[in-house]
Order: sequence, then C-alpha cells, then structure tokens
Amino acid sequence: MLVSRELRVINTTRTKPREPKPEWLKIRLGDPTNQNHVLKLIEGLNLHTVCQEARCPNIFECWSDRTATFMLGGDICTRHCGFCAVGKGTPGELDSDEPRHVAEAVRHLGLAHTVITSVNRDDLPDGGAAHWAATIREVRALNPGCKIEVLIPDFNGDEAALNTVLDAEPDVLNHNTETIARLYRRVRPDADYRQSLTLLERAARRRDREGRGMLTKSGIMVGLGENFDEVVELMRDLREVSCDIMTIGQYLQPYERRLPVERYVTPEEFARWREVGMQMGFRHVESSPLTRSSYHARQQAEEPAPASSF
Repeated sequence: MLVSRELRVINTTRTKPREPKPEWLKIRLGDPTNQNHVLKLIEGLNLHTVCQEARCPNIFECWSDRTATFMLGGDICTRHCGFCAVGKGTPGELDSDEPRHVAEAVRHLGLAHTVITSVNRDDLPDGGAAHWAATIREVRALNPGCKIEVLIPDFNGDEAALNTVLDAEPDVLNHNTETIARLYRRVRPDADYRQSLTLLERAARRRDREGRGMLTKSGIMVGLGENFDEVVELMRDLREVSCDIMTIGQYLQPYERRLPVERYVTPEEFARWREVGMQMGFRHVESSPLTRSSYHARQQAEEPAPASSF
C-alpha cells in the first residue's frame, strides 16, 4: 500500500461536512507491483512527487503505468493555497543533486514524456528558476528523446526568472490558473489572476518570436463555487494569451482542514466545457472529474491543433 508523507499543515480554513462521492469519482487501483517499484525508485533517489504530496486521486493508475510527476524544491511550500495538501512553512536548502536524480528517475522509468513541477520557493531570490533550468538540462542530457513538460509557479511575476526557465527550452510550459478570478482571494490568497495570465502570455510571445515549437498550458479545479459561465470566461482569457492546452478537473478536499467541496460537477458538464474549449481553438482540452495537470499529459501534447478557432 502507498503511504503519503506526514502532512505538516495547521490551517483554520472553514470546513463543511463531506458529501458522499458520486459513482463517477471511483478510481482504479492498478498493479501494486509497478506502484511499489516507482515508490522505491523515488525514495532511493530522495525525490518528491506531487502524486504523493498533493494526494492525487490518479496515483494508483499512473504509478501502475510507471509514470510520476516529480516535484522540485522539497516538500514544503511558502504559499498558503486553500486547496493544497502540500506542507506549508519554511523550506530547507535546495538539493543540488536533485536535477541529476530526476534525470536518472526519468531514464530508469523509460519515459517518453515527463512532467516536472515544484513547490513555491518565495524564499529564494529567483523563486528557484535556476534550479528549474538545471533540472531541465539534466533531464534532456540523460534522456534526449524525452519530451519535458514543466508546471511552474508564478515566480512572483519576475520575467527574468521565467526567462531562465524558457532558456532551458522545455517542450511544454504549464502554469495553472487553478480557479476563476472571483475566487482567488479564497483559493489562492498569495497569487494574482492577472499575473498568472501575464506569465502565460510572456511565454507564448517569446515562443512565437523565436519560432519554437513549445506549447503553453494551464489548468483549473472546479467545484469550489464557480458557475459554468465563469469557467467559460476563464477559458476565453486563456485563449487571449494564446494558451494551447487546458485541463479541467474536480476539486477533491484532501483532508478536513482544507477548502470544502461546494459541489460535484457531472461528467456531462465537463464534456460541455471541452466542447466549448475546442470551439475556441484550444489544441486540446482535457476535461473530466479525475483530470489533473499531468494526467494523460503526453496525449495532450501530441494531439494536432484544430483547423479553426472560435
């Protein structure tokens, strides 16, 4: 059985009685042999994964398929997002061996597409951007055929930090908006909606200016109090900054002292968002109850662009 690391969060977020999960949120447990193999590999290289730290519901399926989303910078985040299970507080020093260890894990798992994310490191002058760039380069050097998708923080709007990451030439630049603008103060109190859109816009503009093939991507959770049209408006905002790929998934309260689930969105509503998004011109919209940023990431990046836009 997989066991998440002990959570070290003390939070006074209001709670709401948990509603029973609907049938469509049941998960597939998968093959424990491969799950244990991935767990041993991660622990042996002293790595962290968002699969464990964020209590991802797809962990059993993904680890059964010998894939994982690596998390840089330790397991303590400097932000206080109301939805996240990752520990909050003062992080330790960066592990200088981490970029090489991530590269070794990617090689050992034989990945054709890897997703790398991180905690927020607002304690560092560059937000950890140089560490990000070193990891991308190490992974590419050891795995030249592997596509690299990075799910980065906002670096507090620091364009130089973003450019440090872009200089390392990731194949997919992902930054999650996480929720609609109206809910930012409650869901992401240390972040800014427009700042996140600006980051994606800067990445797309540099990509276009330099003629790169890099894709941009963003994702949100639903079930936090938004309505259908507010999600559509967010989708329009993402298309206005040339975002190529979008993910939409159901928020699941990781434990009692995190934001409550306001509602469980039906699969039919997720399908409608996907249809609207594809009409707008997204290259791919992954929209389902169990969708997460890295879920089916390789397939998302490989889907051909639509012939027309909204």
